[in-house]
Amino acid sequence: MTDETHANLDRLLQAGGIQLGRAQRDRLTWLVGQYGAPTLDANLEGRHGGLILLKELPSGAAAELFYRALTPASAVVIPGSENPGFDFLKSKLTEFGTVGPCGADGPHEIWWGGIGWSKFLTAADASAARPRIVSCYPRGGGENISSGLRQSLERLRLDSHIEAIETQFDDRILCFEKAEFMVRMWNKYREPLLFVEAGAVLRELPLLPSFLRCDVALHKWNRWEMSARTLYLGRTAHAELLLRAWQQLAASYPAVWEGYLLDQAWSLTSSQVPLDTVWLPRSYHALKGDLGASRAVILHDQRTTTLELGPDPGFAGLVRTARRAGRTGARDAFMVMTSKATTGNGIAVILRDIAASDATAVAATVEAVTGAYAADCGGYGRFELSLCAWQEDVGAAREAAALARYRILEIAPGQKIANDFFAAHASDDAVMTARHLFP
Repeated sequence: MTDETHANLDRLLQAGGIQLGRAQRDRLTWLVGQYGAPTLDANLEGRHGGLILLKELPSGAAAELFYRALTPASAVVIPGSENPGFDFLKSKLTEFGTVGPCGADGPHEIWWGGIGWSKFLTAADASAARPRIVSCYPRGGGENISSGLRQSLERLRLDSHIEAIETQFDDRILCFEKAEFMVRMWNKYREPLLFVEAGAVLRELPLLPSFLRCDVALHKWNRWEMSARTLYLGRTAHAELLLRAWQQLAASYPAVWEGYLLDQAWSLTSSQVPLDTVWLPRSYHALKGDLGASRAVILHDQRTTTLELGPDPGFAGLVRTARRAGRTGARDAFMVMTSKATTGNGIAVILRDIAASDATAVAATVEAVTGAYAADCGGYGRFELSLCAWQEDVGAAREAAALARYRILEIAPGQKIANDFFAAHASDDAVMTARHLFP
C-alpha cells in the first residue's frame, strides 16, 4: 500500500468512528491490497464489488438486498461484529475469518466474508509459502494407517513429520495426546504447521492458510462445531497461546472430546489477544462421499454425514448460534483485560439487551467501558466483558462470573460510563466490607 492509500484508509476509519487494534488494522490492510480501497456502509441497492466496511445494522430485508447485490469480486468487513444483529447477514455470506478484540485500542471484533472462496483459492495457487504437514497415529494401530497420507505428501513434495505415538488406546488418539504431539512439533520446527489426521490424503497443495497469513485456521463443521482433524498454526505468538491453552484444557479434562476443548481454547485466546482466525472451506475438510470430494484439498477417511463430529449432539447448545456467526457465546467473556493492580480481584461487566438495542449505542458502550478500565482499573486486576442478547444469556454469564468469584455488574447499551466507573464500584465494595466488619 502506498502512503496515500494508508492516509485514505485512516480518513475513512476516522470518519466512521472505527477503532482498530494493530492486528485488526493489519488484516484490513491486507484486504485492501486484495480488493482495493474500501467503501463505508455502501448503498444496499445496486451491484457491489470491492471491499465494503459495514458499520450499521441492516434490517432483514435490507440484508437480503445487500447480499443479492454482492459479486464474487467483493468482500464485506464488519468492524463491530460482536453484535448479534449482524448474524442474519453473516448467515447469508461465506465466512472467511475473524480477528478478536484488542482491548481499549480496538474494543470490537472484526468479521470478514464474501460470496465464496474462489478468489482466494485462485490467488493462493501462486503462493510460495508452504506449511509443514504433521500427523500422528497410535503406535498399536500399525503404519498402514498413514500410508495414503505419506504417498500424497511425496507426490506433492511437501515437508512433513508423521509419527507413531504411545496412546492409551490402540484405535484412537485422545485430545491431550494430540495436543502434546502438536506442542512437540511446535518446539521442533520453525515453519507454520498444518495438522491432518493420519488417515487423510492431500489431493492438492494446502496453500490457502499460509497465503492468508493468519494465526490459526480450522474448519467449523455445520458452521459451528470446531474440528481438530485439520488444524493450521501460523508461526505467531497468538497461535502459540491457542496451542498452549488447548494443551492445558486437554490435560485438565481428558474425557472431553477434542473439538469442544479446541472451541474453548479458541474462545479463551480470542478474548485475551486479537487472534486472527480463518475458517477454512469444506474443501480442506472433505469426507468420502461429499459432492465436492473430487475437488477436495484434504480428504478425510470418514463417510459423509449430516451429524456433528462430537459424540453428543446436544453438547454446547448455548454456543451454536454464536459460533455460526464467529462470535463467543454468553458463557464466554467477549473480552478480557488485565491491569498492573497487585490485587487478585476480578470484575465481570455484563452488557445486556444488546439484541434489542441500537448498534451505535452498543458499540459506544463497549468503547466507554473498556476505555474506563484502561484509564482507571479501580484496583481490579482483571476485567471481563460479556455481551448478552437475552435474559437467559445474562443468567449464564452471571453464573460463569460467580464461579470465578468476580464482582458482577450489569450495564445497558447507552448507559453513561464515567472514567471513574471501576474506581467508584471498588469504593462501594470497600464500604460494604467495612459495614460487614464494623456493623
